Amino acid sequence: MLNRVILIGRLTKDPELRYTPAGVAVAQFTLAVDRGFSSNKEEREADFIPIVVWRQLAETCANYLRKGRLTAVEGRIQVRNYENNEGRRVYITEVIADNVRFLESANREGGSGGQARDEIGGGQGGYSGGGSRNNTGSRNSGSSNNDPFADDGRPIDISDDDLPF
Repeated sequence: MLNRVILIGRLTKDPELRYTPAGVAVAQFTLAVDRGFSSNKEEREADFIPIVVWRQLAETCANYLRKGRLTAVEGRIQVRNYENNEGRRVYITEVIADNVRFLESANREGGSGGQARDEIGGGQGGYSGGGSRNNTGSRNSGSSNNDPFADDGRPIDISDDDLPF
């Protein structure tokens, strides 16, 4: 069986970071995801999906994600339930994220949209992103150019064996 979800949308507000009594970080935020269709021609409809992230990934999301930022989330759907004060059973459906990608640069206010810049995830909250690649494919972590596809004027050294066609 498969329970896997991939969403792209914008945060409706800054993530809320909390800690369990055992000291484990957990962050929650809501992702507004446009629907592919609309009943009203002038206004697009959106779904508002609750997202939960744990551990280092939660702390990283709380530090770097902000309201309105375009974000991709990978994870699984979880349904939990509890009994409220009135004795009614309440069901909550949410996405437990194990990978989060920032799809815009942090300085989006400058007017230019963004390229895919940062990725955090892998269940353990690992981070990869930034830096630029040199012509051998390895990362230059101290470089001020974060675009791995930037044209630096040098030819790319690639053999025919590396091409898929």
